[in-house]
Amino acid sequence: MGLAAKLVAQRVALGLLLLFLVSILIFAGTLILPGDVAQSILGQSATPEALANMRRDLGLNEPAVTRYFSWLGGVLHGDLGTALTNGRDIAESLGKRLSNTLFLAFWAALLAVPLAIFLGLLAVRYRDRWPDKLISGVTLASISIPEFLIGYVLMYFIGVKLGWAPTVASVYDGMSLGAKLHAIALPVAVLTLVVLAHMMRMTRAAILNVMQSAYVETAELKGLRMFKIIWRHALPNAIAPIVNVVMLNLAYLVVGVVVVEVVFTYPGMGQYLVDHVSKRDIPVVQACGMIFAAVYIGLNMIADIVSILTNPRLRHPK
Repeated sequence: MGLAAKLVAQRVALGLLLLFLVSILIFAGTLILPGDVAQSILGQSATPEALANMRRDLGLNEPAVTRYFSWLGGVLHGDLGTALTNGRDIAESLGKRLSNTLFLAFWAALLAVPLAIFLGLLAVRYRDRWPDKLISGVTLASISIPEFLIGYVLMYFIGVKLGWAPTVASVYDGMSLGAKLHAIALPVAVLTLVVLAHMMRMTRAAILNVMQSAYVETAELKGLRMFKIIWRHALPNAIAPIVNVVMLNLAYLVVGVVVVEVVFTYPGMGQYLVDHVSKRDIPVVQACGMIFAAVYIGLNMIADIVSILTNPRLRHPK
């Protein structure tokens, strides 16, 4: 097995180990949540006997270790359990929610990734001139402002004052693609602004680092145009760090949409999670936490693997 293959295998094993440790943290975290699940289901007027029967039916009287491995075994077999509040199968309920979240993240990524790379190239082309300063200033401001504040500002001016987009991002089965895109216009804009800055600044930094290489100076001495040098010589050699930051931000688009979904009442996983946290529906919270963790760890693992495979020193060892 070559060095690159060994490193890829190590990253995969590390990702699986990390996911296992995260599952322990998620389960332990739900155990220390304040309140009583049985009390929240039966209400404040429930008798002690009814509460004891409910705790026994839910398996809350069993040791925590036994409950953890029972839950983990179900997750490994695709059984996420049943919601305590409505008795519905969690996997079935999450299917549509996850689809909506991925739909929102996909369109935000489709806008943010090419725009970030283009703005990064433009900033390098006009380094230390007004386009570079303008792009860097605007993106730095978007990083500094919380996404919920950006959401409310866009909601007020674009949704309420101008009426260009709905303030509530409602999507449902049977909607046309155009209607769905119109409904998610504002949350997509918020997510694009949030992740655009990180990707643009990393693209700029990675390309500027490559621009100091000897072969770039040779290309400049040959009289090649600057943008051609950046596009054909600098960008291909800066792919690895750019891919890393793109994957990290794609992970954020899926995992970090909770606030945006709540602000725009979007029927995704984030809204589903918040609704059931307030109801102390532990199985739903655990299932959502595991899915978010798996997506985040998986995308980071892909970024590490791409970095390994694009490293010429590993692909062509001496």
